[in-house]
Amino acid sequence: MPHTETPGTEAAPQTRLRWWTELPLIVLVYACYSAGRLLVRGDVSDAVDHGLALLDIEKALFLNAEHPLNRLFTNEPWIGIPADFWYASLHYVVTPAILIWIFRSRAVRYRAARTWLMTSTFIGLIGFTLMPTCPPRLLDASHGFVDTMAQYSSYGWWGGAASAPRGMGGMTNQYAAMPSLHVGWALWCGVMLWRHGGTRLTKVVAVVYPLGTTLVVMGTANHYFLDAVAGAAVMGVGLLLTPFVLRTAERARTLLAARFAPGKTPSTSASTSGSDSAGSTIVSGGCQNSAGERFPRQREQRFGPGAEPDPAPSDAGDETPAPAR
Repeated sequence: MPHTETPGTEAAPQTRLRWWTELPLIVLVYACYSAGRLLVRGDVSDAVDHGLALLDIEKALFLNAEHPLNRLFTNEPWIGIPADFWYASLHYVVTPAILIWIFRSRAVRYRAARTWLMTSTFIGLIGFTLMPTCPPRLLDASHGFVDTMAQYSSYGWWGGAASAPRGMGGMTNQYAAMPSLHVGWALWCGVMLWRHGGTRLTKVVAVVYPLGTTLVVMGTANHYFLDAVAGAAVMGVGLLLTPFVLRTAERARTLLAARFAPGKTPSTSASTSGSDSAGSTIVSGGCQNSAGERFPRQREQRFGPGAEPDPAPSDAGDETPAPAR
């Protein structure tokens, strides 16, 4: 029975995925992303202006949910402390865990999922470059925000520089707030769990995790609501660009393979030149033509098994008409 591909399924990748090639690739991309964040810190005054502009837009649109959430997290340690752990850890644990899970159990879909995540991450880096933004926790205290990460730092490994470990605040860009990739990556995780989880529990987690992350980034005063919206938008753009990136990568891989592939040796070419192939008729050694096709002035040979073919004339001009009777 001929194989029919189920609609909506993705074709298997042409090259088999290996963890020892995927892991260095992911590490390299993340290293470039982290280095890029450090190199595009931007001007502090511009970052503050951008943060205040976002806050003004939210107030005008009645979207300012950061203040009530931040007061809740500040006044209620039983909410604020777990939220700080959520912000400082799940972003770096859940995303790689789901990536590994897809690699191991959904290998057919892994390449597209990984490419979507990486493409969106680099788009986020462009946002950090073009619009450095001061998060609410770094605004002047007169704006009414409290840095819960600093308030509850004695409970965790972080200090006063977001989720960076104590003493390593200089290794992070605290003005890389627009867009929020905490929200963007959480949305990616939610989509992966919803599509490939298969159980009711995974679908619940797929909804709770990105929504919970959105509340956490605002309640800890690390992001504005518009940062979260921008994070979701970045993931949407990355999803649209993923097919193009996959085609480009496959085309580049094919060109490199053709460029560096070893050429055929003369002996190999000679041995294969006279061999027959399916659907073709051999005329003479080294020359082939397709079935049913004849060269100009070629005589069609018809003879049964065991019969000898008629000798071909040496030249068309040597043929003489048969004598008339």
